[in-house]
Amino acid sequence: MAKTTPITRSAEWTALVEHRRLFDGLTLRSLFAEDPQRGGRLTVEAGELYLDFSKQRVTDRTLELLTALASTAGLADRIEAMFSGERINTTEDRAALHTALRRPATDSLFVDGTDVVAENQALLERMAGFAAAVRLGHWRGHTGKPISTLVNIGIGGSDLGPSMAYEALRPFSQRSLSVKFVSNVDGADIDEVLRTIEPATTLFAISSKTFTTLETMTNAATARHFIIDKLGADAVSKHFVAVSTNRGEVTRFGIDPQNMFEFRDWVGGRYSVDSAIGLSLVLAIGPEGFREFLGGFHDIDQHFRHAPLDRNAPVLLALLGIWYGDFFGAQSHAVIPYSQRLAQFPAYLQQLEMESNGKSVALDGTPLDVQTSPIVWGSAGTNGQHAYFQLLHQGTPLVPVDFIGFAEPNGEPDHHHDLLIANMFAQAEALAFGKTADEVRNDGVAERLVAHKVFPGDRPSTTILGSKLTPRALGQLVSLYEHKVFTQGVIWNVNSFDQWGVELGKVLAGRIVGELQDEARPRLDHDRSTNELIERYRRLRGRA
Repeated sequence: MAKTTPITRSAEWTALVEHRRLFDGLTLRSLFAEDPQRGGRLTVEAGELYLDFSKQRVTDRTLELLTALASTAGLADRIEAMFSGERINTTEDRAALHTALRRPATDSLFVDGTDVVAENQALLERMAGFAAAVRLGHWRGHTGKPISTLVNIGIGGSDLGPSMAYEALRPFSQRSLSVKFVSNVDGADIDEVLRTIEPATTLFAISSKTFTTLETMTNAATARHFIIDKLGADAVSKHFVAVSTNRGEVTRFGIDPQNMFEFRDWVGGRYSVDSAIGLSLVLAIGPEGFREFLGGFHDIDQHFRHAPLDRNAPVLLALLGIWYGDFFGAQSHAVIPYSQRLAQFPAYLQQLEMESNGKSVALDGTPLDVQTSPIVWGSAGTNGQHAYFQLLHQGTPLVPVDFIGFAEPNGEPDHHHDLLIANMFAQAEALAFGKTADEVRNDGVAERLVAHKVFPGDRPSTTILGSKLTPRALGQLVSLYEHKVFTQGVIWNVNSFDQWGVELGKVLAGRIVGELQDEARPRLDHDRSTNELIERYRRLRGRA
């Protein structure tokens, strides 16, 4: 690939560097005082989501400059290239076509001669038929009993997306079907699940694109031994299904290929919850609920593809992240959903953002001179208020925050929900405007304590408010962040769809596990620290 000029050498970047200096003496208090309409004007709607970014440290000029930066990076063309199926994942020579998974059946998109929309619709019909058979009790286990427990075994995108979505959408699930998730190769994870299930009524879904992923297949083998031990070898085909692209390995495991659900290699793991990887979610919320989920994705896909950059919700979120990371030096970003059902959403975003944009070289392989992905973290509000909000309000790091909430509860007590959302609004207000020394003194606080009770303010946040956490709303929320990540990748000029950084540790682990287990003392040629750790582990396990 030809070398490209770094975005930092553009006139737009230089203008932003100059513009940043204005904010050394500019506060959110003054911005709101000068522009009383700011709170209603600096907002945007996408699908059912309302985004208020008026509490960000930006002016209209800031947004003009940031939008110009996106244009200079060729964002509009890159958006169209992604939706059109061009091979934008250049290091793996693939398209990145997760957006095709949620296109309606009336659409078509041909990639290498195949209409991938029609292909995906056929897969959805297969998944729907399978889910109906399980949910209605027609699918029977080896002993003839219907299925009452589904265990999804995967890791990374094969676990984080489905488990997050299942927890978020439990009110829409068939409660008589219990869904559990196993991902960690730590035996404690699967051991606790196997202790709580009835083998005769349990179905395992093994989710692995290659069907060779070490952690997933180790857990799958343990589950297989469990079923064989309890029900016999003939039971495997009735208690296991696969989500994979490797028909040979699936068959060797003992799973009937008819019970294998495939997806294309242009579906990255962290973008795959709306693919066959979402099989556990289809079983939980039903085919219609899953189609609503896909519809939410498509709502934001359309918004992202067609809305002007300065009114484009994912683009604005992305530009604000670049503003703080590359011009203010912020190194982390907190995402705090005021919804217990979205407690796993920050963990889901950690993979989506940090695996996608945690890169240090450009598309042409040259080193970057910009800071890329922030460290993404967070937890459900209000729990976080009693843990790390002290740092957000009075600590030294600058941590931009996304607050996420919904107006309507899903059957929970109204008075709980009002208190929950009141806390979200109050925290955003307190972070933005703080409390001055004079305001503290007016409360009658002793002078020696005034400095301790001052809140500096000027801590930026975006508030994302939806009507209700439904399958469609969740699809919109996930798609919003997917496209935010893509936008930032375009501006930083990185490939947001590969993940070579996870490979080296896997290779070394495969080598080390043999050295840990070898009955004869192995010859070690790692660094001195790793050699010593291996030797100590072997002694502690009685293998010295």
